[in-house]
Amino acid sequence: MTAHDARLHAFRTDLADIRLKGEVAAERFVSGRPVRIATSVADLRRAPRVDLGIDTQFLSGDDVLVFDEADGWAWVQGERDGYVGYVLTEELKPREAVATHIVSAPRTFVYPGPDLRFPRSGHLSMGSTVAVAGTAETRGTHYAVLPSGEAIIAGHLRPIGEHAADYVSVAETFLGTPYLWGGASGFGIDCSGLVQLSMRMAGRDVLRDTDMQVASLGELLDTGADYSGLRRGDLVFWKGHVAIMTDSEMMIHANGHTMTVALEGLKDAVARIGYLYGGPTAFRRP
Repeated sequence: MTAHDARLHAFRTDLADIRLKGEVAAERFVSGRPVRIATSVADLRRAPRVDLGIDTQFLSGDDVLVFDEADGWAWVQGERDGYVGYVLTEELKPREAVATHIVSAPRTFVYPGPDLRFPRSGHLSMGSTVAVAGTAETRGTHYAVLPSGEAIIAGHLRPIGEHAADYVSVAETFLGTPYLWGGASGFGIDCSGLVQLSMRMAGRDVLRDTDMQVASLGELLDTGADYSGLRRGDLVFWKGHVAIMTDSEMMIHANGHTMTVALEGLKDAVARIGYLYGGPTAFRRP
């Protein structure tokens, strides 16, 4: 049998994705049932336990496949990045209306109707998708109206398929966002989550974790000992960490030092990180 990364392939000893039949050993193979994330942010865990840390997060509107359900948990795989794990069953819903728009602001509120004075009924992160059924204007503010009658500020959405020109500019909108291990949303994000979400908004879906990104993104750069030749958009990798260059000297990253998304000089970061984790392991140009 071929070795597979369990983060990206749905297989257990008792059950596996039918698409892996003949490639992995399992007692039973099933087809995934298509559903959609219903909650603002769904935490994905490697086992069905709320006391475990999260591996990543799915966002409202994300499509996932369910392979198993038991005791309030669903074993799922995200269709966008292939990540496998457990989410609470209550965070899932049937796939109904086709998404037309994606949230392009780092965070936005959902209102019960088209009026910002209404008490908010929800909140969404950048990258969440919605179906817009209509538009409305109240006191000069424009709203996108959902099939439920709820409303979102129209300027916080963009049509599906319309992408940002520069993924680094997207990352910069997250400055000050709290750091969250496993976080992948505007409410809390980690280093590789920032890369993934920013690139997604620029039209490029990439893998989730740092080791996946360093193995799959772009071309390897030889910067020499002085880190020369770097430019905006290049990626700097350490063991278990990644940062995005904003120019030849500065970088932006979600980090546990400031516990935020922050700007930092590359050489300052190399000196600060080095005594704990060593120097950069790779530079890549996506």
